[in-house]
Amino acid sequence: MGQPSRITRRAAALGAIGAAQIARSQTPATYAGALAGFENKVDAHAFDPVEWTLGLHDSAPLQLSFRARTRAEAEAWQKQLRAKIIALLGGFPHEPSPLRAQTLEVREFPSYTREKFVFESRPRVGVLGYLLTPRGAKKPLPAVVCLPGHGRGADDIVGIDEHGNDRTDGPGYQRDFAITVAQHGMAAVAIEPLAFGCRRDPVTKAKGLSAYACQPIAGSALLLGQTMIGWRVYDVMRTLDWIETRAELDSRRVGCMGISGGGTVTLFSAALEPRIRAAFVSGYLNTFRASIMSVSHCIDNYVPGILNFAEMYDVAGLIAPRPFFAEGGDNDPIFPASAAQESFARVKKIYEIFGAADAIGQDTFSGVHEFHGARGIPFLATALS
Repeated sequence: MGQPSRITRRAAALGAIGAAQIARSQTPATYAGALAGFENKVDAHAFDPVEWTLGLHDSAPLQLSFRARTRAEAEAWQKQLRAKIIALLGGFPHEPSPLRAQTLEVREFPSYTREKFVFESRPRVGVLGYLLTPRGAKKPLPAVVCLPGHGRGADDIVGIDEHGNDRTDGPGYQRDFAITVAQHGMAAVAIEPLAFGCRRDPVTKAKGLSAYACQPIAGSALLLGQTMIGWRVYDVMRTLDWIETRAELDSRRVGCMGISGGGTVTLFSAALEPRIRAAFVSGYLNTFRASIMSVSHCIDNYVPGILNFAEMYDVAGLIAPRPFFAEGGDNDPIFPASAAQESFARVKKIYEIFGAADAIGQDTFSGVHEFHGARGIPFLATALS
């Protein structure tokens, strides 16, 4: 017999590589995670944190959820819940600072005039806005504060494209609704939300016009015991102060409307600010459970501790008996239509206690997460007439 052959380190290494390749070829192409193959040994539901948090919602205290049986009880409930939500949002300044308002530009269009203006909502906190007034309309005009959702900011709703020119292409999911407001005989006051458009930090601006700065700003608000919603609502309040300085606008007939994140701010603003006489929320009214807790949303949607006291329909109930309209697409993937209808039904019951069932309306249109307005804007026009 001859000498046994020697296996070199190189040959052994190559053999090991080949064995590993064979093993990999026999392994499923997609690795499903550390529990793959152990499904029969564990409770998969115990590893789903969303399911766990939804269970926490179902046992949340909701201490101030609506239970009133008379209008007097409902008014007392509103007073108590309104104060609690203001506290949860972080509160508002006790004394307003000077607005320091100025007009930057005025442009004429066939059916309306557009003014670009700025003011300070707080010291060194600038707010940009556009005032669209219908040409030939009788003054003073009813005014609607218009709030865009996530995107390029106020430009997205007043007909300005990504190059700063008058829009000639499709208007996007927000449909330039401030222009539609003006076309219905009302003044549109479109303001730039904090963290959108020109109200962003240099790092975010460098990412492009559509990048928004909700993070880190909303995160910073939470660290300070405040919220982005609270900061944006206060901007709306100061916009009402600005409207009061304009002789061509009727500060007794002011509405508020918005889409998506703008709908969030509209809902909370109308709930907390009695000077808002009517509200139109597009693509937001829902339940925290079905939307904010179940779908990945921007950090600007969250109010710490709110489920200890109220659901979204309770917040909407603070608007009663003032006119309120809500709309949403039947295929909206982030604000499900079924939950929107459930929430609306609960809000309507609050309006019924106030004897104001005719002051509330809803439209579930055929579409996704987008602005519609076919019934909502005429509703506002009637409410503010």
